[in-house]
Amino acid sequence: QVQLVESGGGLVQPGGSLRLSCAASGYIFSIYAMGWYRQAPGLQRELVADITSGGSTNYANSVKGRFTISRDNAKKIVYLQMNSLKSEDTAVYYCNRVRTVPIPWGQGTQVTVSS
Repeated sequence: QVQLVESGGGLVQPGGSLRLSCAASGYIFSIYAMGWYRQAPGLQRELVADITSGGSTNYANSVKGRFTISRDNAKKIVYLQMNSLKSEDTAVYYCNRVRTVPIPWGQGTQVTVSS
């Protein structure tokens, strides 16, 4: 069964850090670029970071220098280390393939940045 399961979200104060994880199953994880997306209330889902099968990374300007995406192909997990969090980072975070047909979206993980 093709599946994505996100975890690691929570409530954090501005300036804090979180590490998100996305466990993939049911397809050949290692050959696909993966990305982290987020969707804030009332807004469209946006891609914030992606990583190729070879490990090259790209970031949205809004998170560049604060977020780091990485992957473990053996474990079929993609991570998002988020530092210096801001209130505008509050959203539900999802992972999925990028630059190809997405697979069914997981439930996401809520990140709330608030004092």
